[in-house]
Amino acid sequence: MQIKNYLLLSTLIGWAAFFSNSANAQNETIYKSAGYDVTDTSLIPARRLEQQRDFIKSQYDFPSKPRNQWEIGVNVGAFNVSGDVRSKHLFTAKNPLQTLGFGLHVRKAWGHVISTRLQFIHGTASGYNWQSATGYWAHSNPWNKIRLNGVGYATGNIHSTTYSATPVYYNYKTNIDELSFQMVATLNNIKFHKARNKASLYALVGMGGMLYDTWINAINGSGTNATLYDFQSITSKFYPNTSPNANWPNGYRTRKAKNADLLKMFDGTYETAAERHDNRPWFGKERTFRTIITAGLGVQFKLGSKVSLSIEEKFSLAGDDLLDGQRWQEYPQPGFGGSAMTRDNDTYNYLSLGLNVHIGRKSIEPLWWMNPLDYSYTKMNKPTIGGTCDVDKDGDGVSDCFDRCSDTPAGVAVDTHGCAIDTDGDGVPDFKDKQLITPTECQPADADGIGTCPDPECCSGKVVPIGCGGISGGAIEFNSGKSKLDAISKAALASLSTAMRANPSCKVLIVGNGNVSKIDQQRSWDRVNAVINYLVDNQGIDRERFIFQYGQNGNSDAVIYRSAVEGEEGPSNMPPPFPNLRRD
Repeated sequence: MQIKNYLLLSTLIGWAAFFSNSANAQNETIYKSAGYDVTDTSLIPARRLEQQRDFIKSQYDFPSKPRNQWEIGVNVGAFNVSGDVRSKHLFTAKNPLQTLGFGLHVRKAWGHVISTRLQFIHGTASGYNWQSATGYWAHSNPWNKIRLNGVGYATGNIHSTTYSATPVYYNYKTNIDELSFQMVATLNNIKFHKARNKASLYALVGMGGMLYDTWINAINGSGTNATLYDFQSITSKFYPNTSPNANWPNGYRTRKAKNADLLKMFDGTYETAAERHDNRPWFGKERTFRTIITAGLGVQFKLGSKVSLSIEEKFSLAGDDLLDGQRWQEYPQPGFGGSAMTRDNDTYNYLSLGLNVHIGRKSIEPLWWMNPLDYSYTKMNKPTIGGTCDVDKDGDGVSDCFDRCSDTPAGVAVDTHGCAIDTDGDGVPDFKDKQLITPTECQPADADGIGTCPDPECCSGKVVPIGCGGISGGAIEFNSGKSKLDAISKAALASLSTAMRANPSCKVLIVGNGNVSKIDQQRSWDRVNAVINYLVDNQGIDRERFIFQYGQNGNSDAVIYRSAVEGEEGPSNMPPPFPNLRRD
């Protein structure tokens, strides 16, 4: 039956071919670099702009995650219950529409692999057994209770051997409404040899709830014309191909002929409520609620920048054995107690064909279509804006593609980022440092790289030049473990910016403290960077008027600022020491 369902679904795919040509023409520029312009800040939400700004200034190695579009999808497909009664499909059911389902979903990507999805499904499954059964006797089962003019399928006293249970052919129709929340994992979008996906393979798992109601077709006709089905005409009928035992009425080789006879016999009204639980919540006196676990696999085919086609198989477990209205084993023994329950609970599956569209302004397409390696390969293989990767303007041996200090003086030793080496980490590069190894306890150092430890007697009495008198020094206090500016800090920096505007020729030294651990050094850098970014972006001060220092001794939760003394110089921008340890 499952094979027939797949064949059925494959015949429906042809209708989607129309979208393929029209949708592909909508966006021929897709996958420019990493599928989008990584320098476009309009795609970045406000809470991630700081990282994007640092990335553009080469202070951080990774671009911020851009907004990505939502997916809305609709689907239709084959709905099937796997239980004690065999389900039928589109071509074998009494009513083909009672084998189908439809659904809709909303999906959002949180990364290149993981996304979440909210899905609603309505489905109807129906079927019947070709083998007769009497296992319903002595149970609270409609087959046992039905009476027309005092006659039913079961007669006599159920507590004695006089009880008679006429063989019947179990059948059912079940209506299911399911709402589930799922986690979806994309399995094939990380590619090393291709820029993009045309097909996205995914797996899902989720939880939710479902309502179901089940009915059986036990009465032929309605009103005064209603009768019980003459199942005896089938159970007593001789069917060929029953070898090796022609008297065995349930021979497997007779199933096709019996199914054909039963299909003609049933009127497909499903007028009788099937057996229900008496200890489960009901809704509307008809429907039973169950919590479900769901899992599945699917594949999406890209038809354009905003449209995709999906094929998905999803299974749901409800922990219920009455989805098909039947839960009793066969071969009861009248007078010796009823039959036992069947061993396994029922499950249901939904094989669907879906059409999905992407929505969202100032957003890129969903991240599961994006290859996260695309930017790295593109960056290495293509020219940067305004130059090529084989250009090295300052001649320091580091390509301009990767050079974070593009104006290093000639002959100066640099690190892998193209910045001058600072052996003692005092913020003064070696080519300017007059004290090449300044002990940590003697830092912070001055513009010449000389620490704060007392001079020898021979060198005492040196006159220290005075800075700009119009700019007062101060400190910005941060909450422990944080690098965000509060309202008080912003007010103090606003006063500093006013003083800097009044003294346009003065530079200001911004010094961050904390050097005990790598985290302390990175947090010190984060705080200095936050102060300078605020003065540049919010107060309009030229970045070149700042001297950037971090990792100094002192209060680790404070950033000190003061006017630079005459001749005091230093970089206005420095790479983060441990970018993988950056925190808010």
